[in-house]
Amino acid sequence: MQLLLTGATGFLGFRTLEKLIDLPKVSRIVATGRNLQAYRTIRHPKVEYRLGNLENEDFVNSLANRVDIIINTASLSSPWGKRSDFETANLKTQSHLLESAKKYKVSKFIYISSPGIYYDGEHRLGIKESDPLPKKFVNEYARTKFEAEKMLECNPVPYVILRPRALVGRGDSIIMPRLIRAFDEGRLRIIGDGKNIVDLTAVENVVDAVILSLNANGDALNNAYNITNGEPIKLWEKIRNVLAALDRPLADKKVPFAVANGFAGMLEFMARLTNQNEPTLTRYGVGTLSKSFTLDISKARRLLGYEPKVSTDAAIDEFVNWYKHHAKL
Repeated sequence: MQLLLTGATGFLGFRTLEKLIDLPKVSRIVATGRNLQAYRTIRHPKVEYRLGNLENEDFVNSLANRVDIIINTASLSSPWGKRSDFETANLKTQSHLLESAKKYKVSKFIYISSPGIYYDGEHRLGIKESDPLPKKFVNEYARTKFEAEKMLECNPVPYVILRPRALVGRGDSIIMPRLIRAFDEGRLRIIGDGKNIVDLTAVENVVDAVILSLNANGDALNNAYNITNGEPIKLWEKIRNVLAALDRPLADKKVPFAVANGFAGMLEFMARLTNQNEPTLTRYGVGTLSKSFTLDISKARRLLGYEPKVSTDAAIDEFVNWYKHHAKL
C-alpha cells in the first residue's frame, strides 16, 4: 500500500507518520508539507518527503501518482483570518487533491475535518454527526472545512471523514501552548462558572482512527465520524492541572461570559477596522472556554471499530513531559 500524507510536518500529520511506518502493508509514504523541523522529521526507507505548496496543481499531481490512498491532514486552522486565505488553503488544495485522486484512480480519501462545524455559541452535549448544523458557521475555518467535506461527497472517490475534537499530546503546538502563553502574558481568566464540560482527544487516538480508516470498507465508507476520547471532562480542571504541572498556578478569578464575549466582540470589530491581525480574544475563543461541548462517538465505534485507548490524563501527561523539554521549539 502506497500513501500520500499531507500535513506530514504538522502535529497530527507527524504523529500519524510515526505510526504508518510500522504498518507492514504500507510500503511507501509520500509525506508532504511546507517545511521540515528537526523534531517533526522521520528518516525511514518508507518515507519520501516532498516539500511544497498544495495550492500548486502541478505539485499535487506529482505527489498522487502511484498512490493508493490519500490522507489529508493539512489545513489552515485558526479562529481568525481572511476569507480568501481559508478558501485557498482549505478548498483550493482539497480540489487539487480530489482531481488528482480521480486522475490516478486513488482507492480512498481520508479527510481530517473539524467538529467546529457544530459550534453555535450555546452549550451542546452528545452531538451526533446527523444533528442539524448552525445556520451560520462560527468562522471561516469551520465554513471551509464543511465545504471541503461537501466536495468529497460530490466526488466519486470513496472517502472517510474524521472530525476529531481538541487534540492533546506530545507535539501539540496549538491548544495547550496558546493557554500557557495567555497565562504567561497575564491574560488567562476562567470564563463563566468554570464548570463547563468538553471533550479532549489524545492525538494517538486520532491516529488510531486514521489507521482504522485505511481498512474501512462497505458501510464504513462514505461517512463522517466524530472522534474523541469518549470521556467528557471539566475543562478548567484540566487546564489548571496542566498549568500546575508547569509551575503556573491558576488563580480563581472568573469573568462572566457576557463580559468576556462583549469584550471579544469589540476586539474583533477593532481588528477588522485596522490590520486584520487576530485579536487577543475572539468570541469563538470565549465560547470554547466557557460552553459545554461534547460529541457522540457511537457511530465511529460501530462502523470503524474505533475505541479510545489513551486516556485524557495520559495525553495531558504526555504533553506536559514533552513541553518541559521542548517549550522553545
